[in-house]
Amino acid sequence: MDYINSYNELVKYLSKDYKEIEGQEFYSELFPNNQNQGEYSNDYSKPNAIYLYKDKGDEGSKRKLRRRIMLNDTWKDDYKEFVEDNPMTLCSGLTYRGLSNKLVHAQSMNALIFDLDSVTVKELNIFMKRLDIDPSIPRSLPRPTYVVLSGSGLHLYYVFNSPIDLFPNIKDQFRELKHELTFRIWDWRETTQEKNIQYQGINQGFRMVGSKNDKYDLPIKAFKTGSTVDIEYLNQYVHKEEKRVDLNERFFTKYTLDEAKMKFPEWYEKVIVKGQRSKGYWTVNRALYDWWKKKIPEVSGGHRYYYLMVLVIYGVKCGISKKEVKKDLYELFELVRKVKHSHELTEYDIESALEVYDPSYHNFPIDVIVEKTGIHIEKNRRNYRTQEQHLKIARATRDVIHDNWRKGNGRPSKEKLVIDYIKDNPNYNPTEIARNLGISRPTVYKYLRK
Repeated sequence: MDYINSYNELVKYLSKDYKEIEGQEFYSELFPNNQNQGEYSNDYSKPNAIYLYKDKGDEGSKRKLRRRIMLNDTWKDDYKEFVEDNPMTLCSGLTYRGLSNKLVHAQSMNALIFDLDSVTVKELNIFMKRLDIDPSIPRSLPRPTYVVLSGSGLHLYYVFNSPIDLFPNIKDQFRELKHELTFRIWDWRETTQEKNIQYQGINQGFRMVGSKNDKYDLPIKAFKTGSTVDIEYLNQYVHKEEKRVDLNERFFTKYTLDEAKMKFPEWYEKVIVKGQRSKGYWTVNRALYDWWKKKIPEVSGGHRYYYLMVLVIYGVKCGISKKEVKKDLYELFELVRKVKHSHELTEYDIESALEVYDPSYHNFPIDVIVEKTGIHIEKNRRNYRTQEQHLKIARATRDVIHDNWRKGNGRPSKEKLVIDYIKDNPNYNPTEIARNLGISRPTVYKYLRK
C-alpha cells in the first residue's frame, strides 16, 4: 500500500466537507479542565491529561520517551516545544491522578479513540456512508467527533459531552464496549484493507495532532466531523446489552468519584488509588509464566500487543520481578515485531504493556486473555475429561490425600487443600475451585486472602 499517496488523497477528501483543527486547539477542546501550573496537588479534584514525547536530548540513550502533564496556562508554549513536528508524541483520551499515566491512576475518560489501519479514500467513503443511519442496522456506525490522519490510517475520536468517571468497574465496561465497537468498525475490504483487527485498550496512546509520523514523515492532521457524544449514543451501536456501559453501575451508586473519596476515604485509597480490588491475591507457580513465553509461535498480527501485555499479567500472578519481566519483554519483542501486520509495533508498546504490572490485574479474566490474544487456553486443564469425570477425580484426590479434611472444624485441612489445588490449577477462579473441591466460595476466599 502506498501510504503517502493515500494520505494526500485522504486530506483532499476530508478538506472538502470538514474543518481542519490545529493541534493546540484540538487538545484544548479535548481536555478543557486541565489544571494550571502549580495547581495540581494530591486532592485530585481536577485530573490532568498526560502525554509522552521524544526529547532530542535523549538521542543515543536508553530513554525513549518523556512524560509530561498537559496544563492549561502553559499549553500554548508547551505544544510548540514538545509536540509540534515532533517525530513521536503520544496521548490517550483519559485524564489521570498525579504524575502517572497508568490505567490504575486514570480518573476520567474524555474521549474513546479507535485506530483504523490501512485506509484509502475508498474505505473512508464507505465508512462515512455508514454514519447517521439507524443503529439497529448491522453495518451502521457511530459518527466520530474527529477523524485524525495518522499517516498509516485513521484515528477516530468520540469526545464525550462531559468527562466520565472511571470507577474500576466502569473501566472494565469500557474495555468490553471498545472491543465490540472495534469489531464493528474494522470491516475488511469495506472500511480497511487490513485483515487482522487491531484491538487496543482504553488507555492506549495515539500520535498527537500536529506531530509527525516518523516512518513516513507525514503530519498528523485532525478534522472536525461531528459533535460530542454521550454514552447512550455509543451504546446504541452495541447490540449485546452486557457489552454496553452502564454508568449507574458504580461501587457507590449515589456518589461521583470525588464524593466517594470524601465519604469513603479508606475505600478510595485501596480501590481507586492503589487498585486493590481483587478479593483474593495469591502467587502461582512460575511455570505459568514460562509456559506463556513458549506460546510465541501462536501469535498473530492483530494480537501482538496483547500477547506482551498478558506476559506482564502472568508475571504479576507468578510473582516475577518487574525487572525480569521487562527484560523478557524486550527479548520477545524482537520476535513478536516480525509477525506481519500493517500496524508497526514499537518500543512504546513495551512500556504500555508494562503499565499492567500492577496487583489490580492479578485476576484478569482468562476468557478475555483468550479473546485478546487469539491463543487457545484449556481453561480448566481437564486433559479432555468431562466435567463430571474431572470432579470425581478431584474429590477422590481430596479424600485420599486429605483423608481428615472433614475432621474437627476442617479449617486447617481445607486451607491446605485450597492452596495445593491452586498450585496445580493456577488458572481456576474461586468459583471453580469451590465447585471442584466441594467447599463454599467464602471458605475459598478466606484462604486466598492469606
